[in-house]
Amino acid sequence: MTARREQYFTYLLLGVFSLIALAPIVGILVTALQDQSSLASFGEPAGVHFSNFADAWREGNFASYLKSSVIVVISVVTLSTVLSIMAGYAFGMMRFRGEQALFYLLLLGLMIPLEATIVPLYYDLRDLGLTDTYWALIWPQVGVSVAFGTFWMRAFFRSVPRSLVEAARLDGSSSWHTLWRVVLPVGRPAVLTMMVLIFMWTWNEFLLALVMVSDEDLRTAPLGLAFFQGRNRTDFALLAAGAVIVATPVVLVYVFLQRHFIRGMLSGAVKG
Repeated sequence: MTARREQYFTYLLLGVFSLIALAPIVGILVTALQDQSSLASFGEPAGVHFSNFADAWREGNFASYLKSSVIVVISVVTLSTVLSIMAGYAFGMMRFRGEQALFYLLLLGLMIPLEATIVPLYYDLRDLGLTDTYWALIWPQVGVSVAFGTFWMRAFFRSVPRSLVEAARLDGSSSWHTLWRVVLPVGRPAVLTMMVLIFMWTWNEFLLALVMVSDEDLRTAPLGLAFFQGRNRTDFALLAAGAVIVATPVVLVYVFLQRHFIRGMLSGAVKG
């Protein structure tokens, strides 16, 4: 009886927190589907207005902003994933001189926030002629993501049974073949979880795009949404529609990969 009561209380608590988490999302969606006149006058909703999304897409130039975000995200996730897997394998399963010192040096990328380095980073990239290019958005985020990805993948590789690697070595497998053909297939949830996290962080990055690019064609979706807000401070329906457009890719990626994401969070990827 006590166990059942505790179970009911747990479900009730989870339900309450779910409602708290979903309330802002539902509010944004409802606002995006209403007519601006009813919002301004606090009147009754006058139907569902899907045209708000079309108007926001056209007026906010979100096609260009989303294209820039997709280019940056694909580049960052691809480069960061490949580099993190190789670095994590080296730190997790190999032994070499200076291993610990190099690993702790790499972890500085997690400890030092981007905001603390954005000014010198801007001058460095400007001297290299990389500002107002996609590379100014890609390389800094690759550096930050590889620091996290190496830490993440190192923890996973250290959880892999040594017998699996030793068996592959006895069969004559090289380190490269062991990594990509033997060990990595076992860690697909960990890799996909890392990719989802890097995707979300890269997609939502605002400060780097604000500082590094001034060309409108290079603006990413969050930065474009900020400029769109500046032009439509009182049109809450269009603002909500723009916010939904920018947030939709992240939601879709998480929905399609949520099973792997949760498995990666609960598996050996978080063991050290």
